[in-house]
Amino acid sequence: MSKTSDKLLLIKTILSNPQIVKVNPFINMFLIKYMKKFNIVNVGGHLVLHSHLPPVNSQAFSRFIDEHLLAKTQGPTHAQVGITNICPQNCTYCYNKNRTGRIMDKNIIKGVIKDLKDMGVIWLGLTGGEPLLNKDIVEIVDTIGDNCTVKLFTGGYNLTRELASDLKKAGLFYVSISLDHWIEEEHDKIRRCKGSFRTAIEAIDIFNEIGGIHIGVSTVLSRSMFNTGHIEEFVEFMIKANVHEVWLSEVKPAINPLWDKNIIITEEERIELIKLQDWYNKQGQITINYLGHFESGEHFGCNAGHKMVYIDPFGEVSPCVFAPITFGNVNDESVKILFAEMKKHFPPNNCCFVNKNYKLFARHYKDQLPIGKEDTLKMMNEVHFGQMPEFFKLFYK
Repeated sequence: MSKTSDKLLLIKTILSNPQIVKVNPFINMFLIKYMKKFNIVNVGGHLVLHSHLPPVNSQAFSRFIDEHLLAKTQGPTHAQVGITNICPQNCTYCYNKNRTGRIMDKNIIKGVIKDLKDMGVIWLGLTGGEPLLNKDIVEIVDTIGDNCTVKLFTGGYNLTRELASDLKKAGLFYVSISLDHWIEEEHDKIRRCKGSFRTAIEAIDIFNEIGGIHIGVSTVLSRSMFNTGHIEEFVEFMIKANVHEVWLSEVKPAINPLWDKNIIITEEERIELIKLQDWYNKQGQITINYLGHFESGEHFGCNAGHKMVYIDPFGEVSPCVFAPITFGNVNDESVKILFAEMKKHFPPNNCCFVNKNYKLFARHYKDQLPIGKEDTLKMMNEVHFGQMPEFFKLFYK
């Protein structure tokens, strides 16, 4: 399919949803302009822009239109749930490092997911630890349903062809495999886990074999990798590996060893990564989806605590996976109540909440993460937010 017909198919698909004509026309124009930054990819009949949005011809995308663009529900669109804290890797930048507590069992996880969907969630990420090490993962995925897109974040551990097929049958569509370098020794060094590169490559091969799954690679960029120009080599390797998408994010100051301005990406570097994304997407060989583009002020901004929520493996409720703070625990109170309380503190923001406020984490840190609810609420009185991003200017107008 040509790029021209791709664009026409995208517009035709969006407009074929009868409810879209009721949406503010300025929002529709905004969405079309944003979506034209990406090439549409047909994966088993699912039309995909990138893996941070549901396929545009899915029930989940229709719910996004009905519940969020039209009904303007107060709940989140996106959520991530940690379904285990067990992980064979030991990444220096892991946002869940050293968290403790009582692990959510499968019934609590399933109840949380039901509540999240009731609140409006149309995109759900399953993370960990290593989520494939949760023996109930197929049952958990099966309970989510067709009207909410599921994305699995994994290093590939414990994956077999049978398990991959079972997950697909249960409703898994997006998979994001962790891979930080194209050289085996370098990747294993970053992850501090020998064999992690081979495990990731084998997972890509398995998902390619079964077909019908959108395969992405999740990459955490260090500033040194960016500044040495190695990102292009990595992307070329991923094209040869036959993946649909590379999802780029930089190291985030999510834990105390990383509360350092020297690891924070500069605005100039962020803009260069956006240019890199746009260049590759114009070539059409692979989708590059950079988080700093999605959450920029020109687009949707940082949705932490406003349209995004994270529930860690122990049930702590945070505004996003990178924010080491909690507003309470789902073992004690409903996620609906906890999210509503949290949202009062989080307007839409034109820049990353964690990048902007990490110094406050250090000030309120008491040798345990996440920072407890009482200290979190104190910290929120000192938080600085940016301007409202372009999408929400239109949405709340």
